[in-house]
Amino acid sequence: MFSFFKKKPTPSAAEISPTDSSAAPEKAGIPATPPQDSPPALPPAAPAAPAADTGSAWWRKPFGGGKGDAAPPETPPAPAAAPASTIAPADFIAAPEPTAKPEAEGASRQNWMQRLKTGLRKTGSSIATVFTGTQINDALYEELEDALLMADTGVKATEHLLADLRRRVKEAKATDPAAVKALLADALADLLRPLEKPLVIGEHQPTVIMVAGVNGAGKTTSIGKLTRHLADEGQSVLLAAADTFRAAAREQLGVWANRNTVEIVSQEGGDPAAVSFDAVTAGRARKKDVVLVDTAGRLPTQLHLMEELRKIRRVVSKADATAPHEVLLVIDGNTGQNALAQVRAFDDALQLTGLIVTKLDGTAKGGVLAAIAQERPIPVYFIGVGEKVEDLETFNAREFAQALLS
Repeated sequence: MFSFFKKKPTPSAAEISPTDSSAAPEKAGIPATPPQDSPPALPPAAPAAPAADTGSAWWRKPFGGGKGDAAPPETPPAPAAAPASTIAPADFIAAPEPTAKPEAEGASRQNWMQRLKTGLRKTGSSIATVFTGTQINDALYEELEDALLMADTGVKATEHLLADLRRRVKEAKATDPAAVKALLADALADLLRPLEKPLVIGEHQPTVIMVAGVNGAGKTTSIGKLTRHLADEGQSVLLAAADTFRAAAREQLGVWANRNTVEIVSQEGGDPAAVSFDAVTAGRARKKDVVLVDTAGRLPTQLHLMEELRKIRRVVSKADATAPHEVLLVIDGNTGQNALAQVRAFDDALQLTGLIVTKLDGTAKGGVLAAIAQERPIPVYFIGVGEKVEDLETFNAREFAQALLS
């Protein structure tokens, strides 16, 4: 898998806790000096090369560097018979996995691309037929317009793509339908590129993420998947079960908490805003890296329920003046232009910072992302094609455009 967020900077030597095993070898079970009757110690080995990033590589490119390059403190050499062991910080849920080999990362991304193409097959096949054995004329553009509109691309985005495609065809002097299709993929990738942005974790402690969405969009499941990947990266996560109205929502989130071995704050029948406040307060006190708030599912047409979401945001800000740091909306890829209406309504109410698009399976059309890019270019952090953890991946404009037109 590929890493999906930027890590917070590595602590400098002055920030290392006195209880760190590298600063206090006695607490790691290593004597400070060799015993008197021990044979002479061998000369210390050459300094080891800086450790590679130990994230599970669930992202399409390496983590950004710059701030976390401070040299680690020197550690007294351990006796040859008793090598030192590394003690993970207490707040971390699990030790990070070793960095995957480049060929393994490439294979994982190829598998992901295949799943994405399969999920968008309905749209891809309908658009591909336009470029089968035809000439480059007005009839082709008319058929392509119909195919894009049927793919939920929307009128504005469709007009933009067709105008951009005509310009590219003229500049490239393309006469082959396959070449025109490739130019359309380039135009779509350029339109979607403003949506391509990484989720940053670590600028605040904790990073408070509110997650909203209508019932049935896959909100709680997406939170569970995101929690899994955060925990795999060594981030300590606290969940807030603020969806107190939907039956079994608290239990569903609790299953994900147990599965990922993370803590959860919940109240049976409690006020969603109160649960959110308690979770943010607890996250700060326990020095968690991330607090994920599962807000109650809302329909944008239910104004009194949308006001409840605004209340949650206000209360979270009282617990932490800088929070929430991210406000994500989960949308169902099968809802077509209704997804764009949801983005408008939730953005007006909550000032969204990112989107998670789920259920891009065999029935999804996928073109709605072009409509979102044209009218509300809110970053798409993740897209999902299934129920498995590995079916949630970072959004890449070029990959999505190729899968949509394959």
